[in-house]
Order: sequence, then C-alpha cells, then structure tokens
Amino acid sequence: MKTPSLRGQVILGIASVILLTALSLVAVGVVGSVVNPGGPGFLSRARCAAPNLPGPVVGVSLTNMGGPMMSRPNRMMGGAMRMTADRSAVGHGTVSFLVTNGGTISHELVILPLPENQIAGTRPIGGDAKIDESGTIGEASNTCADGAGQGILPGASGWVTVTLPPGRYELVCNLSGHYAAGMYTQLTVN
Repeated sequence: MKTPSLRGQVILGIASVILLTALSLVAVGVVGSVVNPGGPGFLSRARCAAPNLPGPVVGVSLTNMGGPMMSRPNRMMGGAMRMTADRSAVGHGTVSFLVTNGGTISHELVILPLPENQIAGTRPIGGDAKIDESGTIGEASNTCADGAGQGILPGASGWVTVTLPPGRYELVCNLSGHYAAGMYTQLTVN
C-alpha cells in the first residue's frame, strides 16, 4: 500500500479537524439545548400554546439575523433585527398581544404610548443602549407565560393583555441594543 504524500497527509489532517469540530458543535448544541433550553446560540425547544386570549389578538413576530452583530460597543447594526405585527390598527379596549420569538436570542415586547409628533423608531437611546420605558402600558417578556419576565426565549412565545384607549402606540424590544437595531413598530388604536 502506498503512503500518502506529505501534502495528502496535511489535507487529511485538516479535513479531520474540520469534521471533529463540526461534530463537537452539533453535540454541544444538542446537549446544551436539553440542559439549558434557549442557551446561548441555540434555539429553544420550548413550544407553548397561549391560552384563549381576550379581545382582538395582535400577532407580533420578533426576529434577528443570527444573533448580536456589534458595530461598536453597546450598539447593534441597524436592520439586523426586526419586529412585525400582523395588523397596524385595532379598536380601543381590551387587546391581547401574542408574541413569538423566531430569532436565535431572547427578545421582548414593550408597549409605549407614541406622542402625536413622534415617529416610531426615533426615541433617544441611553448609554445602556435602551430607551426610557416611562409610561409603559404592558410588557410580554415571559417565556410561555403572561406578562413581564426575563425575555422570550428563541422559538417560544409570550403574551400580554392590556386595555388601550384610542391613540398611537410604539411596540418595541428594549433589550440592550435591540431598539437601535430595528426592533420597533407602530400600532394605531381607533
């Protein structure tokens, strides 16, 4: 049997390292998601069904492009994240929000009144890469549950029911850097 050349041995060695690295990453992802669902970099296996929510239900989708993309300290690259609602207007009164995180990192929904002279996405961002949440009407940041929590894990949902008077509202993700990265949308309540 002929012995591979030095070049062949190097190529075989590199291919082996790449294969073993890939297998290790898969193993860590499987074990990590079982031990720590939604752990860093891995989709959560948490699947949950929302209860029968009162009033009209606004479906909100939260996404990101593979995780944090830092352009400079405490700032996310614009456009790297997105928040969308399945409707832009609802009637006043009881309104429920069913929030689904289709991204790879935790997100949340915060509901803020939007002053008549302000455009969604233009709130001042503080040194902590967050906006001021004063006047918050409600929050969905609890994985597979109602209300506030530590964030909705990837692949999971959260929900909140609030009473909204007529006006304009800004729906935002206010985790550090997410608002600046594009996680906001507007909702009009008639």
